[in-house]
Amino acid sequence: MLPGDRREDLAQLPEEASGSSIRRRIILLAWPVVAEQALHTVTHIIDMAMVGRLGAAAIAAVGISLQPFMLAFALFGALATGTTAVVAREMGAGNPEEASNSLRQSLLLALVLALVLGFFGYVFSHQIIGLMGPEPEVLQLGVGYIRLILPGLAFMLAAFMITGALRGAGDTMTPMKVNAAINVINPVLNYVLIFGRLGFPAMGVNGAALATSLSRGAGGLILLGLLFSGRCVLQMDLRRFLQIDIEMIRRIVRVGLPAAIEQFISRLGQVLYVRVVAGLGTLAYAAHTIAINAESISYMPAFGFATASTALVGQNLGAKRPRMAERSGWESLRLACCFMGLMMIVLLVFPETLMRIYTTDLEVIEVGKRLLRIVAFAQIPMAAFFVLSGGLRGAGDTRTMLYISTASVWLVRLALATFFVNVLDRGLEWVWLAMVADWFVRAGLATWRFHSGQWKNIEV
Repeated sequence: MLPGDRREDLAQLPEEASGSSIRRRIILLAWPVVAEQALHTVTHIIDMAMVGRLGAAAIAAVGISLQPFMLAFALFGALATGTTAVVAREMGAGNPEEASNSLRQSLLLALVLALVLGFFGYVFSHQIIGLMGPEPEVLQLGVGYIRLILPGLAFMLAAFMITGALRGAGDTMTPMKVNAAINVINPVLNYVLIFGRLGFPAMGVNGAALATSLSRGAGGLILLGLLFSGRCVLQMDLRRFLQIDIEMIRRIVRVGLPAAIEQFISRLGQVLYVRVVAGLGTLAYAAHTIAINAESISYMPAFGFATASTALVGQNLGAKRPRMAERSGWESLRLACCFMGLMMIVLLVFPETLMRIYTTDLEVIEVGKRLLRIVAFAQIPMAAFFVLSGGLRGAGDTRTMLYISTASVWLVRLALATFFVNVLDRGLEWVWLAMVADWFVRAGLATWRFHSGQWKNIEV
């Protein structure tokens, strides 16, 4: 459902509804997510551009310091996946109170996990980042960066959970509005804290971390405030907030546990993949980091349509309308492919322009141009994987996604990258070819699974 005068049940289109009617519903859900991602990407571009002015070591430190912690973040991704699936089902079945209850339980679990991760991550940050094998200067900068990110982790993850739940409920407008405000605050804080303006000391990489913690933490507080104020489609009661519902937790975990394993194993494979890149030197890693950020612009439309697919598949299954759930997934994919096709052209034609947004280092730009042209050919497969995996997760089919992602990351991306570098003695471009192959395999497997229709019978 959407707030205000646009409130309606997005799942209740008639079975015989035309493709254009379904596409209108999808776009209604997707465009706020795309707009939100665009705002976030612009903020991230500004963030990385400012960090990029500090040199290749600073760029590498920001990229490499977060990689090990992405393994732990798999737990939060699992909670969010389970919560989104349960919320979508309950909203489709007309049970908003149970949908709100699922969010409340996931927030309690997320708080406990955030405190544990924050404590151990802060105390052992030097050892954890050191596992990535960075050069000494990069390691020192990375430790300082991560230690200023972790204190705001609880509020950041609260925002992550709430945003996922609201999207599962069909409310993509509220997260967009909140993130729009946050994405105005973040660049201002970056400018002040990185370079030392308005009387503040110049903190460099640490300033970027502190700006992120403050702005994202504020986003979490705002979303929590909206939940407790009763102004969202999902609502919280402070008197009942600490009540534990074991059965609801079981439902969330039943869907989320395969997602947790998927994320953990996939992230571990990606961390090892990044370590292969880091072994090619600071210049290669800086170019890799910048190119990944430049490429992230292309994710925006796919992520929006994936969110629509997740919500509509889950809601329609909750409303006992499996045929409409399937049609929603395929229509979302058609729209995503159109937009991602345009992004492929942008990456092929304007790679240098994208790289220059982030850095003025000519060596980094030259390498990054070649990387962006390589990954341009993965845009359509990425659209297929994002959208159809979103639909499968909305259906609660997280076990299949575990098998697909694990097999592709380890047997395709990591295995090929290691072979190219360690056996054939190839460079960074070949490592990116391994990544493109990974996207093709994932897309093919996700398409096969969605087409099978077996996900329609999964209980959430």
